[in-house]
Amino acid sequence: MATQKGTQIIDITDEAQFNSTISSLPSNNAQIIYFHAPWAEPCKQMSTVISALASTYPPTTPPTITFLSLDAESLSDISETYEVTQVPFIVIQRDGKTLDTLSGGEPSRVRALVEKHAGPPNATSTSSSTSTLPPAQKVTPRTTTTIPETSSTTNPQSESTLTPPQTNEEDSKKALDARLSELVRAAPVMLFMKGTPSSPQCGFSRQTVAMLRERGIRYGFFNILADDDVRQGLKAYSEWPTFPQLYVAGELVGGLDIVSFHS
Repeated sequence: MATQKGTQIIDITDEAQFNSTISSLPSNNAQIIYFHAPWAEPCKQMSTVISALASTYPPTTPPTITFLSLDAESLSDISETYEVTQVPFIVIQRDGKTLDTLSGGEPSRVRALVEKHAGPPNATSTSSSTSTLPPAQKVTPRTTTTIPETSSTTNPQSESTLTPPQTNEEDSKKALDARLSELVRAAPVMLFMKGTPSSPQCGFSRQTVAMLRERGIRYGFFNILADDDVRQGLKAYSEWPTFPQLYVAGELVGGLDIVSFHS
């Protein structure tokens, strides 16, 4: 995303771009790193806040402030580095050192934090103001089910085939929902993740596995990368659009942010 006036927001699409962008900036440059997710409703509002705020800072040579926008799930390794467990999440850093972080937050707090480290914007370029925007919404967990300390079952199979296609789309959906209902109950604690516990394929899955291991919780797992029907179907079944997803006794606990909350 980018603004028409003022400082542009740099959309970061991969880790190499992120590293090269950061390394090219002068040591006195303040970086406003905005982590978001397209499915998260509060991020829609926060994106407007960040765009409005960036527009108040005129571009300079060399740049004194830089705004970067990252999809937290797509760039999970970077998210893990900055310990991002929920979105929206904002990091302010300079010369490779984190100065401040803000999770969620109201527009006034975001602006105050940026001005604290980057100074106030040029008074002649404040065509937009974050103070006129409504306060950001807090991400509310879908459930507050706690994670049990122990369970006694071993890991079920991580791969399974979908039943043969039914006669119509409705029957196919019913068959998939029935299969998902069985899968989420395949173990008392069931983790749907990207990859396997021995080889996680995203930072969020890696962190979730680490937390479960630290607490000595035995769990079953399913590699959603090995079965796209389960991967896509579980998003609708659970009404939770991202992975990993942790279930206890067939009930969704949530993703990494919720698991972290209960750890």
